[in-house]
Amino acid sequence: MNGMPVDRREPGSPPGGLDALAALGEPTRRALYGFIVAQDRPVSRDEAAAATGTKRATATFHLERLVEDGLLEARFARLSGRTGPGAGRTAKLYARAARQFAVSLPPRRYEIAGEVLAGALELLQYQGAPADEAVAQAASQAGRQLAAGGTDLAELLARSGYEPRQGPGGCVHLANCPFHELVARHAGLVCTMNLHLLRGLLGELDGGAQARLDAAEGRCCVTITLP
Repeated sequence: MNGMPVDRREPGSPPGGLDALAALGEPTRRALYGFIVAQDRPVSRDEAAAATGTKRATATFHLERLVEDGLLEARFARLSGRTGPGAGRTAKLYARAARQFAVSLPPRRYEIAGEVLAGALELLQYQGAPADEAVAQAASQAGRQLAAGGTDLAELLARSGYEPRQGPGGCVHLANCPFHELVARHAGLVCTMNLHLLRGLLGELDGGAQARLDAAEGRCCVTITLP
């Protein structure tokens, strides 16, 4: 062994979410990340290594892992700020990534609800649509966007936070509601939104599955019936 840290992430596993945030559990990686995000400019690996008391090779390994996980972005620039002949070599610089991370267990997807309700408000304002129709139309459109490019229903539902479970009689129960906190205060509105969201998703897949309201304790208010 050469003393370098070993990357133990599963081969082929996608960056992001819990895996990305778990990367910060490693003390050296966390120190490097903390130093970089505290600066108001991109930082070189030499500067980051010196500031955290880390060997350059070790710092390079961890910085590249943070880039792979989407927590940092890398770019190349001349530290002198000059261009043209004699300006010097370019250096690889690191800065916090623009990407946002939000992790909750069980999964919550409040940004989807926000997009739906913003779309419904636009329909109300510019087209004068009745409120319930505006919500249904905006939710259906959001559902089609969630399904865009996908083909596997279970995967799409899981990715959207629903935690699908096979039920009796060809039904799919959704063990988790991605909008749980909103349902507690606005059940009628959110369940209607959820129904049309899933109908839009299923319609985009065009596989014949149907969504219906079927509220029960401990799971989502919508049940999906497979053809």
